[in-house]
Order: sequence, then structure tokens, then C-alpha cells
Amino acid sequence: MKLKKMKNISSKVFNLLFIIVAVFFISNNSSSENFFNEAKQKFDQKNYEDSKFLFQRNIVFNPKDAKSYLFLAKIYKNEENEKEEIKNLNTTLLLDPTNEEAMHLMINFELKKSNYAKVKDLKESFLLICKKLCKEVDQIEKSLADIEPKNGS
Repeated sequence: MKLKKMKNISSKVFNLLFIIVAVFFISNNSSSENFFNEAKQKFDQKNYEDSKFLFQRNIVFNPKDAKSYLFLAKIYKNEENEKEEIKNLNTTLLLDPTNEEAMHLMINFELKKSNYAKVKDLKESFLLICKKLCKEVDQIEKSLADIEPKNGS
């Protein structure tokens, strides 16, 4: 009889611990999601300082969230901080190689630097992944023609 009571108590303790752990993980996951949503809302309101802080905080809880890195890249572009912009674009593309918006931003950055070879390579990759931004290919082609290396005669 005592053994049966012990098993019953042990089972109840196990169930209670399981519920506590489940609630902990659910609350952690929802809080990190809330950081992204709140950060995106601040970004849309052009409150870049607060949104930057919240995107960075989201990355602490969710380090593989490519969207947060993409928005950080956009913020750093707005701040004209090229080093951080490129670092975050590279991280976005590392985590999500099919992110066409990040690829397009990287192409525009390299166009600005007149890096013909890099733009040409990125354009080929972009053609493979584009869905929404495919119409931008013509503009990329036009810009490439403007910086195309000329053969010396």
C-alpha cells in the first residue's frame, strides 16, 4: 500500500515538473516572438533606436532569426553604418540564403561600390531565388552595364 502511494506521489511530482517546464518554454518562446513583433512595429514607426534594441534583444533569445538581422541591416543602412549593414546582411544570407530582399540589398550595396564581379555573381544567385523582386533584375542589368569593365583597344 505504501509503495502504491509513493508511486502515485512520484507520478504527480513528475506531472507537475513537466507542466512547469512546458510553461517555461512556452513563455520564453512567446516573449522572444513579442520582441520581434514589437521591434517591427517600432521600425514601421521609424523609431529606429528602440527597434534596433528590440531586434538585438530578439537575437539574444533567437540567434537564428534571419528577419531580425535583415531589419538591423536596414537600420544600419539608414544610419549609414556600412560595416554593420553588411555584417547583418551577410548573417541574414548565411541563415537564409534564399532571402531575396537581403540579396537585393547586398546587390545594391555592391553596385554603389562599383564592384562589377561581385554584382554579377550576386545577380546570378538572385535570379535563382527571386519571387517578389524579379522585376528588379532589369534595373540590376542596367546598373551592371554602367559599371561593366571596358575592354582596352
